[in-house]
Amino acid sequence: MEEIESGPAAEVALDNARRKARAVAARSRADAVVLGVDTVVSLGGALYGKPADDCEARATLSVLSGRTHEVVSGVCVLGAAEQVATATTLVTFRTLTPRLLDWYLASGEWRERAGGYAIQGRGAALVEAIHGDYCNVVGLPVSTLVELLSAWLGPSGA
Repeated sequence: MEEIESGPAAEVALDNARRKARAVAARSRADAVVLGVDTVVSLGGALYGKPADDCEARATLSVLSGRTHEVVSGVCVLGAAEQVATATTLVTFRTLTPRLLDWYLASGEWRERAGGYAIQGRGAALVEAIHGDYCNVVGLPVSTLVELLSAWLGPSGA
């Protein structure tokens, strides 16, 4: 499945989440409940996906250095009906020194990570502050997912 890589962050994340969920649902039992999630990093309208190589990771992290960016996730639950939502968390990076940037890039942790970092690992050293759902930055906005699934959690909701 090919992911969309340009456009408004919330639309891109949600469209990619739908594509993922629908691709799995097409291969699943008819009564299956399928979850699709996609996360993008956005700064000034530009999207920063998974860097292709060390040079692209360095460039992405350098752009994010000392600035606040958005981490936007799209969530799609396919069951009897399609339920969708987005979550946005603001992440502020500290100013990345060449030494800190070299240390992080050498770890290889940036691979396959939107924005080129993983906040739950060594990438935490790059972050000065977050405003919003930490789990969203990790890649699964649990609070948003619980809201979507609240009808299945019983009469009192979440």
